Amino acid sequence: VQLQAYGGGLVQAGGSLRLSCAASGRTLSNYVMAWFRQAPGKEREFVSAIRWISGSTYYADSVKGQFTISRDNAKNTVYLQMNSLKPEDTAVYYCAAGAGTYFRLPQAYNYWGQGTHLTVSS
Repeated sequence: VQLQAYGGGLVQAGGSLRLSCAASGRTLSNYVMAWFRQAPGKEREFVSAIRWISGSTYYADSVKGQFTISRDNAKNTVYLQMNSLKPEDTAVYYCAAGAGTYFRLPQAYNYWGQGTHLTVSS
């Protein structure tokens, strides 16, 4: 599976942005697709995930109610709609695909996109 994440940029606090992750190379029906983020000097952390076959979604407590993950089956693309952005959301955002059970852990994912930068200015 090849993943390409895009859509990051510079946004003011309180603004919104949508990240996209386009997947190719394999059917995603058995995969969990996720977004992680890594801020400077910090470990990579789970943000959100979606089970491709069911559409079930999962969120980190820190983004629940603020971010929304979704998928487009026809485009093999996962989205992360981010609203009410805060400076602490500044990070490199990575999309990932995996079939593991422990989907909140980076180790559960076999495939990673290249990352897209989000900077939220105060």
